[in-house]
Amino acid sequence: MIIIGERINGMFTDIKNAISNEDPAAVQEWAKKQKEGGARYLDINVGPGSANPKEAMKFLIEATQEVSDLPLCLDSTNYDVIEEGLKVCKNPAMINSVPAEPDKMDRVFSLAKEFDAEVIGLAKNQEGIPKDAESRMALAMELVATADAYGISADMLYIDPLVLPCNVAQDHGPEVFETLRQIKLVSDPPPKTVVGLSNISQGGIKNRELVNRTFAVMAMANGLDAAIADADDEELIAAVATARIILNMDIYCDSYIDVFKQQ
Repeated sequence: MIIIGERINGMFTDIKNAISNEDPAAVQEWAKKQKEGGARYLDINVGPGSANPKEAMKFLIEATQEVSDLPLCLDSTNYDVIEEGLKVCKNPAMINSVPAEPDKMDRVFSLAKEFDAEVIGLAKNQEGIPKDAESRMALAMELVATADAYGISADMLYIDPLVLPCNVAQDHGPEVFETLRQIKLVSDPPPKTVVGLSNISQGGIKNRELVNRTFAVMAMANGLDAAIADADDEELIAAVATARIILNMDIYCDSYIDVFKQQ
C-alpha cells in the first residue's frame, strides 16, 4: 500500500502559521519527516482559513519541492486552487479529489489531461455517500467512464469508496471492503483504490491509532492500494509493511520495515 502523507495541511496549527508567516520551516520539516517515515506522495492542503488559497497552495508546493522530490497530491475542493498548484509542480501530481458529478468531473479530468495528473475520484454525488457497495460501484463506474472519455487510463484513477467513522456508520465498513474488491473487476487495467484512513476513527473514538492500523491492514487484504495517512505513525507503518509481507507484495528480509520506508 502506498502512503500519501497527510501532514502538510493548513488545518494543523504549525502549517497554518507557516502559511500566514510565509515561513517554510514547518512545511519542509514535515516533508522530510514524512518521506523518512515511508510516504510516497505528499498531500498538500491549504486548509479552510487561508485568505488567498491560490497563493497559499503555491507557497506550500514550492516550499515542499525545495526539500523533497516526492510527487504531490493537491487537495482542495476549489479547482482553481488546484490548477494554480499544478502549474508549479515539478513532477506529475495527483488531484484530490472529484465526486461523480458531471460538471466537476469535466473540470477535473480536463486538468488531469492537460497536466498528466492522476485523480482521486470519490464514490459520492449530489445525493451524498451511498451506504451499500452496489451504489458505490455505480458511482465508481461513472468516474472510470468519464476518465476514459478524456483519454485517461483507469490506472491513473484512484477510487475512494469513502470511509465514515465506525462509531456512527459501523455498518458501512463491510460495504467499503466489498467495494474495494469489486473495483478491481471494473476494467483492465483496473482503477486503483485509496481511502482517507483517519476518517474511520474520527468523532471521539477511543484508541484511534489502533482503529486506523486495524482498518488499514483489513483494507489491504481487500485490495486497497493507497491511503492518505499519518506517515509519522511508526506503528501504522510497521503494520502496513508487515501486511505487505504477509500478502506476498514484498520479499521478506529481517529489515523489511526499514526497506519499506526506503524503497
